[in-house]
Amino acid sequence: MFFSRKSQNYLGIDISSTAVKVLELGRVGGRFRVEKYAVEPIPVGAVVERDVKDIDTVGTALQRAVARCKPGTKLGAVAVAGSSVITKTIQMDAGLSEDDMEKQIMIEADQYIPYALEEVRIDFDVIGPSPTSPDEVDVLLAASRIENVDARVEVLERAGVTAKIIDIEAYAIERAYNALSPSGDIDEETNIALVDIGATMTSLSVVRDRQTIYTRETVFGGRQLTEDIQRRYGFSYEEAGLAKKQGGLPDDYEAEVLLPFKESVAQQVSRSLQFYYSSNQSGDIGQLVLVGGTSALAGIAEVVEERLGIPTKVFNPFGDMALAPGVSAQALSGDAPALMICCGLALRSFV
Repeated sequence: MFFSRKSQNYLGIDISSTAVKVLELGRVGGRFRVEKYAVEPIPVGAVVERDVKDIDTVGTALQRAVARCKPGTKLGAVAVAGSSVITKTIQMDAGLSEDDMEKQIMIEADQYIPYALEEVRIDFDVIGPSPTSPDEVDVLLAASRIENVDARVEVLERAGVTAKIIDIEAYAIERAYNALSPSGDIDEETNIALVDIGATMTSLSVVRDRQTIYTRETVFGGRQLTEDIQRRYGFSYEEAGLAKKQGGLPDDYEAEVLLPFKESVAQQVSRSLQFYYSSNQSGDIGQLVLVGGTSALAGIAEVVEERLGIPTKVFNPFGDMALAPGVSAQALSGDAPALMICCGLALRSFV
């Protein structure tokens, strides 16, 4: 399910700790087009650090989102967090058919996966010829615990959507960036760090020559800013969340709350990069690309770039897309940074 081939139009569905997001893409005149999308909030605690805790609540929220956007497909692509997936690149005989590869992988899987086979879902994808042997191909093996996969399948079923693809969040982000970046933005010799800053989790993916070579997740996100507002001004959590989005906070907010939070973001990114540098010999980072809902904060890229000394930008996956008549450009602009995973999932229809 991780690597199902494109043959249908898929609905990209991202299940985060604060909302479910639904996106349908089309293609018109050589350009991608946003056909339908919806974002539906979910209560605190329904999803904890990308782990679905309340299938009924999340399924009901997805049902509302699907009903509101009325997509043209009920086939879904959804993702699990990288921390819940084991991936390994293995070498196999280039002459094997896909069926024979699957049989051999199932026989040898216990060499690569530290769980009993009945506890995991496994899939594989042929990457290409092995650089070390002309008679072999590199094969990417992916495995995730059954409960991680089945919870998402069940959430989609509650909304009348069939889960056809279970992807990995880091790969969805990579796919969206590779497919939608202007051609001049991707230098095959440059290491690009894609930083997804969500509500509770921040993930770093280092991409080189359009391939992810390193990933790391940390428990940190925009919820910290909401809680800072809550404590500072005596708001309820809900009031703090609205104030963060809509503005109207006291005059000291920028200097006393927002700027320190941006500094914390820069610090978290710096720490993740330190882990990358200490465990990987693939070279320096030449570009930082921020995505995720928290990256929508005005000026965050500038603070990160100043503190880390690395060129930094916020990426809008819809920058060069057409919009269907029913899609609000203003609403989409506000939601765009949070829809990167959704976009990468919806792109499984085409790339």
